Order: sequence, then C-alpha cells, then structure tokens
Amino acid sequence: MRVDFVIGGTQKGGTSALDSFLRQHPEICMPDTRKELHFFDREEENRDYKKYHRNFKPKKRQHRVIGEASPIYMYWDTAPYRIWKYNSKMKWILTLRNPVERAFSAWNMETKRGKEKLSFAEAIEKESERSREALPSQHRVYSYVDRGFYAHQVRRLFNIFGKDNCLVLLNEELRNDHKNSLRRVFEFLGVDSSFVPPEASVFEQEYSIQIDNQLRSRLIDIFYFDIKELERLLGKDLSTWYGKQF
Repeated sequence: MRVDFVIGGTQKGGTSALDSFLRQHPEICMPDTRKELHFFDREEENRDYKKYHRNFKPKKRQHRVIGEASPIYMYWDTAPYRIWKYNSKMKWILTLRNPVERAFSAWNMETKRGKEKLSFAEAIEKESERSREALPSQHRVYSYVDRGFYAHQVRRLFNIFGKDNCLVLLNEELRNDHKNSLRRVFEFLGVDSSFVPPEASVFEQEYSIQIDNQLRSRLIDIFYFDIKELERLLGKDLSTWYGKQF
C-alpha cells in the first residue's frame, strides 16, 4: 500500500469540505478513522508506515487512489521532507484562503476550543512572543499570522515535489465554482472526472463579530508582499486579498 495524495493545506482554507467531497468519489479511498491523521508532522524519528496504512481500507476493484487530509503538512517545516522520503511522487492538493480571513477563522476556532483566551487583536500582537514557547518547532495554536505566509510554503513544495504534482485551489474557487474545481481535482488525481458530489458549504459558519477595520488594514499590509509573490508563483490574480474593502 502507498498513499498517493494529501490535502496538505491550508488550515481553515476549506480542507474539510474538500475532504468530504473526495470521500464521496467511488474511486478514492480516504481514512476510515478520522479526517486528519497528522502522521508526518509528529517529531518521532521512527516512522511505522504499517501503522499509518492501517487507517485505510482500500478495495482493490474499486479504489484507484488513496489519500488523506492533514492541512498542517504544508506549514510544518519538516513534514514535506518526511513525505518525500515516504513517497517522492506524492500529489499535493492545496486550498488557499485570504490570509487575513484565515487568521481570523483560526482564532475563532481556537477560542471555541478554549485554547485561546485573548482577543483577536491581542493574539496578533503577542503571536511572536507566545510562539517562542514551541521553539525549535512552530506553534500549533498561536500561528495565526505565520501560517498565512503562503509563498514560501508553496515554493518549497514546488521545489521538492515538482509543480506538476501540486494542485493549488483558492477557497473562493471551491466555493463559487464547485463543479469545475472538483473536476480539476479529479483529473489531477486520475479518477473519473465526471463524478459530481452535491454542493455543500465550504465555510463552517458566520461569526458574531467582525475584524476591526484598522486591524484588517494592518494585516493586509503585513501580508501584501507575500501575496504579490504568491501571485507570481501561481499566475493568479489575488488582488481581492489585498484590496481595501471598507
């Protein structure tokens, strides 16, 4: 057995919706235990691939590809190299979301989980200081801004696995062009691209509070040059991410 693809990023970018869509395809085998396996972002030296493979139950006459969704793989420094060691031809599906909105969504998630007690503005202000407690690793909770610098993460995957083995979708594409976006995914994976799962919401929910306009503007400035670099890497217009919308 060998896992063929990962939905490797980004957290709060629509990976849960994409995971759900792919599970409905008759030729795709996903984990039967849980969505996120977190196998390659753990720091254990010994990798028990048999234990990893026990999460999958492929049917020989039905399933053509095996995959899983752990969105932290794109962000976690050591994960891509571990994955390359496991399967140098691994295919990556990345769903990217406006980094300001992604950061706010992640903060809301951690607040509801009880792991975050600070306001969004305070959490952003203290991110660097609080993230030091995880050194030399990255912080799994407080990395609201840091996870949103996509250009380096995407470039690293292109360099390691090759651009042809990486499919990048914008969250907006998955949300607004459901059918064509999934067709691209199925073609990328080499499965029947005529299969169309029923449409479903990409966003989990609307939030009771909104980002303060001044803070939003500050975050756009922080991400601006990274977004411009990402535009160059992907050949996509991302101006809606850095345009002033208030």
